[in-house]
Amino acid sequence: MNKTSVIHARIEPRTKNRAEVVLKRLGMSPTEAIRLFYTQICLRSGLPFQVHIPNETTRSTLEASRNGENVDKFCSLDKMFDSWEK
Repeated sequence: MNKTSVIHARIEPRTKNRAEVVLKRLGMSPTEAIRLFYTQICLRSGLPFQVHIPNETTRSTLEASRNGENVDKFCSLDKMFDSWEK
């Protein structure tokens, strides 16, 4: 099969770099990852993962956490898990 179509996409440099680190660990190039993604879209007749529109509770919770509201910080996972038991 001839590979003659080109895809151009703009993405934040930080996201691109972080993704490429993961892909390198997987032994994949960005081109191979895009080809895999498109192949899965064709095979599944949709995205290869679930995408949901968040409800109002989820939207407001995400917005609050982005603003640093109602966010608890812990120095370790153990401390976080301990807080759940209270």
